[in-house]
Amino acid sequence: MTTMLTKGPVAVDKSGTTTMRALIKHHAGPELQYVTNRAKPVPGPRDVLIKVKKVGICGTDRHIWEWDAWAAGRIPVGIVTGHEFVGTIEAVGSAVSKYQPGLRVSAEGHTTAWKDYNSRTGNAHIASDTKIIGIDRDGCFAEYVCVPEENVWPVHPAIPDKVASVLDPIGNAVHTVMAAGVSAKSVLITGTGIIGLMAVTVAKAAGAGRIFATDIDPKRRALAKKLGAVEAFDPRDNAWIGEVRKACRGEGADVLLEMSGASPALDQGFEALRNGGVAALLGLFKGPVTFDINRLVVFKGCTVLGINGRKMFETWFQMEELLLSGKLELDDIITHEFPLDQFKKAHETMISGEGIKVVMNVGA
Repeated sequence: MTTMLTKGPVAVDKSGTTTMRALIKHHAGPELQYVTNRAKPVPGPRDVLIKVKKVGICGTDRHIWEWDAWAAGRIPVGIVTGHEFVGTIEAVGSAVSKYQPGLRVSAEGHTTAWKDYNSRTGNAHIASDTKIIGIDRDGCFAEYVCVPEENVWPVHPAIPDKVASVLDPIGNAVHTVMAAGVSAKSVLITGTGIIGLMAVTVAKAAGAGRIFATDIDPKRRALAKKLGAVEAFDPRDNAWIGEVRKACRGEGADVLLEMSGASPALDQGFEALRNGGVAALLGLFKGPVTFDINRLVVFKGCTVLGINGRKMFETWFQMEELLLSGKLELDDIITHEFPLDQFKKAHETMISGEGIKVVMNVGA
């Protein structure tokens, strides 16, 4: 990770602009609103002001767009949404010591005061005081976003903007794969949405043996195979569970990566996992699920890992190395780009399934 040391006077925002274009959650209901007069954020002493170039739309943004029960109970009306981006530092606060304007950066979206137990023991991604940009504080679907200095991630010159704008979800896939220890293991990935597909290429790059995948969408199944899965199954027919078990010594896959957030997939995944296997769960379920934990976890002796976000910043270093290795195949996953003012079409393209990972272009 490359940093730039500040030399001489502290940089300040000299652009002279006080407003910006942005997408806001304008009411307690569906969709977002495009505005041109949102107040431009002002960096505090330890903040970095970033001029946004490209942003990614993710599943969380879909929840906010559709205004489901989770969004209604979590998202404040009036907030600027979005948390995946790449841009250039425009100004830094008076106490910022590591960075200067002009540096191309992304940022970790989970912010913390770095004071609680987890923050001080290497697990800041699950800090008790976590605030997420685009959810708890203004996000990046705007010309400018302000983040704490500690959250800034300088982007390597060899990583293109399109990829740099979606480091957040790539990091989710990397965290899930690395936590499960897939090297030389048979791996089952249930759900090949955006991050599930990323997990296929990450697992392959990380040295997984055979990769199996499930999804109800035939196009996603085909892409999973193109990215490295030896087989991709339609989970609506339970016969695939027996096929995976038979292919894996008659016992089941070594590793389960649950990416779908679908209750049936959770059951199926553990059925197809061998005794003593490892399950890493990233998918978010719509509500409480009924699950036979005695039979599928306790008596099988499984290790179950709950995965949230990215480790700060172990995952980011791993992700950068994987990207620089050239082994991650992302071109077929990042399918569409739209200008910010075509935000409605951009969201609809992702929600409809026509696109997979959709990026919006904010600035030059």
